[in-house]
Amino acid sequence: MRDRTGRRWADFKESPFLPATVLVVIVAAAAGLFAGSYTYAMAAPTPHRVPVAVVGTTHQTVRGKAFAAGLEQRLNASLALSFEPDFERALRAVEEQRVFGIVVVRGNDATFYVSSASGASVAQLLTEAAPTVARQVGMRLTVRDLKPLQRGDPRGLALFYITLAAVVIGFVGAVQLNANAGGLAPWERVAFTGAYAGMGALAIVAAVDWVLGALRLPLPESWFILALTMFASGMVFSMFRTLVGRWAMVPTWGLMVLLGNPSSGGAVSWPLLPSPLGVIGRWLPPGASVNAQHTAVYFGGHQRLMPFLVLGAWALVSSAVFLIRENRKGPERG
Repeated sequence: MRDRTGRRWADFKESPFLPATVLVVIVAAAAGLFAGSYTYAMAAPTPHRVPVAVVGTTHQTVRGKAFAAGLEQRLNASLALSFEPDFERALRAVEEQRVFGIVVVRGNDATFYVSSASGASVAQLLTEAAPTVARQVGMRLTVRDLKPLQRGDPRGLALFYITLAAVVIGFVGAVQLNANAGGLAPWERVAFTGAYAGMGALAIVAAVDWVLGALRLPLPESWFILALTMFASGMVFSMFRTLVGRWAMVPTWGLMVLLGNPSSGGAVSWPLLPSPLGVIGRWLPPGASVNAQHTAVYFGGHQRLMPFLVLGAWALVSSAVFLIRENRKGPERG
C-alpha cells in the first residue's frame, strides 16, 4: 500500500499536475492578497500626520494653534505645525513639499491655503473639515487652493495610472522576452529591456499628454522617470527569474503590485496611508516613481534626488544579480 502511494506521489511530482496545483493555490492566494492590500490602503484613507504651516504674529499664531487643535480633533489626526514668519517662507515649504497647507491668521479672519497638487485626498479632507472648525473657534475662514490639479486630472489619479502602466508593462515585457527570446545573451536581454522601456515610456507620454491631453508632462523628465521605472520593473523580474526560476512572477507581483502600488502615494497621499505603507512605499520602485513624477509635473524646480537614487538602485542591483547569475550558469551549461 505504501509502495503504491509512494509511486503515485512520485508520478504526481513528475507530472504537470503538481505545478498546475501549486499555481491554483498561488492564484487564489494572490486574488485575496491583491484585494486585501488595495482595500487596506485605499478603501478608508485616514489622516495620521499632516504637515501644515501657520503664518502670523505671536497673538495671531495662538489663534492659528486653536484652529489647528480643533482641526486635529475633527480629523482625529495630528497636524505637524511649522510656524513661518511670512507667507513667502510658507509658500516655499509648499513648493518643497514639506507642508500640505498654509494657515494665514489676521485678527479673527483666517485664510486656509490647501494644495491639491500636494495631495488631492489630503486637500479634500482639509477643505471639508476646516469651515466647521473655524466656526467652532469663532474665526471667519476663507479656503483657497494654492496649487490646483491640472484640468484633465481633477482627482489627481493620472500620475498613479501612468506609473502603474510603467510598472506592469515593465515586468510583463521581461516575461515576454524570457518566453519568446530566450536565446538572447544576458547582456542582450538587459539591452532589449532598456529598449522597450525607452519606447514604452515615450508611448505613455504620447497617449496621456499628446493624444488625451489629460496631463501636461515635462517631456524629458517624465520620459526618463517612466523609462527608468519600466527598466527597473523589468530587471526585477529578470533577477527573480534567475534566482527562483519559473515562479519568478510570484515575488515580482508581490513586490511591485501587492505592496508597491498601494503604498506608492499615487492613489492615496502618504499622510492618509497606514503608517507602515507610507514608510515602505518610498523605498520601492512604484513609490519612488510617483514621487519623482509628482514633483516633475507640479513642483518643477524642486526635484529631489532620492526617488532617482531608489529607482537607480533597484535597476542596478537587479541587473547586476541577473548578469552575474546568468554568466555563472553559462559555463555550467557548457
